[in-house]
Amino acid sequence: MANPLRAEVIRLYKNLLYLGREYPKGGDYFRDRLRAAFTKNKSEQDPQKIKEMIARGEFVSRELEALYYLRKYRAMKKRYYEE
Repeated sequence: MANPLRAEVIRLYKNLLYLGREYPKGGDYFRDRLRAAFTKNKSEQDPQKIKEMIARGEFVSRELEALYYLRKYRAMKKRYYEE
């Protein structure tokens, strides 16, 4: 019997993998760390703990998006405004 949260975990993994392409330390670094984190917790069966880990992953996803927006903002500011 498949875990009902499996699809949500896979969606989160794919989303983080996509966001990790532009990670400042490199996509390969991020991908290796992401794979290690998901592999470490792959045997978890408790739905409550899985939901907590999904919530943490979504937090990381939002933080990465904020990091990228900030980086783009700083680049645009540097181009068009003198300090």
